[in-house]
Amino acid sequence: MPTYDLGLEHVSLSFATKTVFTDVTQGVFEGDRIGIVGRNGDGKSTLLHLLDGNQEPDSGRVTRRNGLTFGMLDQRDPLDDNATLRQAALEGREDYEWAADSRSREIVEALLGGLSLEATIGTLSGGQRRRADLARLLLRDWDILALDEPTNHLDIVTIHWLAEHLRQRWSAGQGALLLVTHDRWFLDEVCESMWEVHDGVIDPFEGGYSAYMLQRVERDRQAGVREEHRRNLARKELAWLSRGARARATKQKFHVKQANALIADVPPLRNTLQLRQMATSRLGKQVVDLIDVTQIFQDRVQGSAAAGDAAVAGGDGDTQASDVASAALSGASPTQMDIVPALYAEPMLNGSLDLDVDDADDPRLADAGVTAHTDDAADNGNIVDSVADAGIALAAADDDADSEVTSAARRVRVSGRMILDDVTWLIGPGDRFGIVGANGAGKSTLLSIIDGTLTPTAGRVNIGKTVKFAVLSQRLDELEKLNAYKVKEVLSRYKPSYIVDGKEVTPAQLMERLGFESAQLMTPIGDLSGGQKRRMQLLLILLDEPNVLIMDEPGNDLDTDMLAVMEDLLDTWPGTLIVVSHDRYLLERVTDQQYALIGGKVRHLPGGVDDYLAMIEAAQSGGDAAAAKASEQSHSAGSSAAGIDNGANAQSGDASNDEKLTGKAFHDATKRISAIERRLAKLEEGKADIESRMAAHDPSDFQGLNALNQELNSVQDESQSLEDEWMELSEQVE
Repeated sequence: MPTYDLGLEHVSLSFATKTVFTDVTQGVFEGDRIGIVGRNGDGKSTLLHLLDGNQEPDSGRVTRRNGLTFGMLDQRDPLDDNATLRQAALEGREDYEWAADSRSREIVEALLGGLSLEATIGTLSGGQRRRADLARLLLRDWDILALDEPTNHLDIVTIHWLAEHLRQRWSAGQGALLLVTHDRWFLDEVCESMWEVHDGVIDPFEGGYSAYMLQRVERDRQAGVREEHRRNLARKELAWLSRGARARATKQKFHVKQANALIADVPPLRNTLQLRQMATSRLGKQVVDLIDVTQIFQDRVQGSAAAGDAAVAGGDGDTQASDVASAALSGASPTQMDIVPALYAEPMLNGSLDLDVDDADDPRLADAGVTAHTDDAADNGNIVDSVADAGIALAAADDDADSEVTSAARRVRVSGRMILDDVTWLIGPGDRFGIVGANGAGKSTLLSIIDGTLTPTAGRVNIGKTVKFAVLSQRLDELEKLNAYKVKEVLSRYKPSYIVDGKEVTPAQLMERLGFESAQLMTPIGDLSGGQKRRMQLLLILLDEPNVLIMDEPGNDLDTDMLAVMEDLLDTWPGTLIVVSHDRYLLERVTDQQYALIGGKVRHLPGGVDDYLAMIEAAQSGGDAAAAKASEQSHSAGSSAAGIDNGANAQSGDASNDEKLTGKAFHDATKRISAIERRLAKLEEGKADIESRMAAHDPSDFQGLNALNQELNSVQDESQSLEDEWMELSEQVE
């Protein structure tokens, strides 16, 4: 038995109704970078608790090398509500202590940017507490670092930063990482091996998530397992990983030929043309048109732009500005606030608009946070407005203060945080759009404008007459009123059958497709787990048969297998799909075009999320002013009915680290990659020819067969060498 730095020896563990582990022996060596996957409830978090010593096994033992330090990010943080952020996250470090070291300064600015170090933990939101606990952990040195869902509450930019930090945190062969996450891009980027926790055992796999998917499909094929549905989902996901120009440009941890052989009979994920035709027949030509839309949220505290920013944060994540406002409103003086500078600060636009209104309840005012009305006690005909202290200018249109003011002559100035700045965006039938942006950029606000629940401050939103919206929000409020009903009772309210992917299915069959067991039909909605409620929420939305589906962070509370199930279900859904997510894998998997909400504009990302990260990197480094201007023009969201901006490609900027090639070196490497691909194709043809000659050769002619075998080995060696060179160059030009 190998001697692990930290390991389980013949460990068994059971709870009242479930066996978690049965005679498991597995462990961690120094230098390991291990991703842990499995279905919700199969024991991923329990495994970390066993290794941490917080959970005792029923039998067997947990071994640990003397002096080993183990740091763990749990799903519940241990922070003291009464401690300040400086005390809890920085563990009392003064500014000069953490700011003097480049690594610790980067950690603090990336995770705590915009927060007050004097704010108490009890006043922070759940996402802010999560980042504080992660910062506390990363600021210390650990032999083994275990992270349970570290990407929760992080935006795409911070997730990208965290992946780079973990990759560079230790030198090769030093330290060890255990990572539990549903973010498949993150697993592929950070991990070098995988553990699959299922049915009481832990199965190890070499490589990251892509390699794990390849080996899992091959394992299932060779074993002839009966889990046909699960295997097909895995193969379909592998097919998406392997196809398309974007996939070929990414770092792949498996051999292209092997993957192509396994997915040769897997059909395309979506027949885009057919789905668009079906959507057109159901929706008509017009879905949602945003025309010259501007959205401003009125400042709530005079002189405090930060507080205005807080007004927009509802449902859109934590904003740095709202953190400042919270600290200010809690009584902290400016000298005590000690705001941490952010590693990257989302552009915060402020602006103002004069609106002519004839009704104090005008929805443009209400949705901008303005509650203007005329005071009955107004003296001498002057308007006394209830929000005058908030900086709203309300005056008669004829500029005569002594004249009688009528409701039709009011002009209201709305000043504050500008979320959308003169945006025109056309969304057509069958469009599948993904939206990215920093927390607080206004993504949820944009969704509310699209579905008509929020009236923009200026501009107009044209919604097609045949449009039927459904919104999968981040919250589960829709299910609260159903808590007392059993699943079967809720499903009985819907049609007895539906057509999915050309086949007739019942609601119960759809439920099983989403991972429910038939026995759970009698379970009350209130007794379902968080992940089950999330899947139930999606099921009920689909049973309502909408033709425009809006999804805000649909991957919350779902494991990787359930994400694949949801993605597979959405592949055959023929309506218009709008998705907001920080999970770049999911976003690029289920949508055909991606857009970024940044600086008040909706910008097209022809190259997907990588384009967005390149834009952020260019902004962080200062960039070339002309290039930045060209980038902004090319990413303007004025688009055709299909929503596709035909302008120039995104300004991608320089590579994200020193190892990546730029300029002439990038050009030469790209040419070499093309040459390698052509040579590999010829070698494959030559190999097939040699194999056919060997098959037809006289089996008694050993000398001739030996010559053919040597020729075949030579071709295989050259192919292997070229594949290795191809993968190395692909990493550098990624």
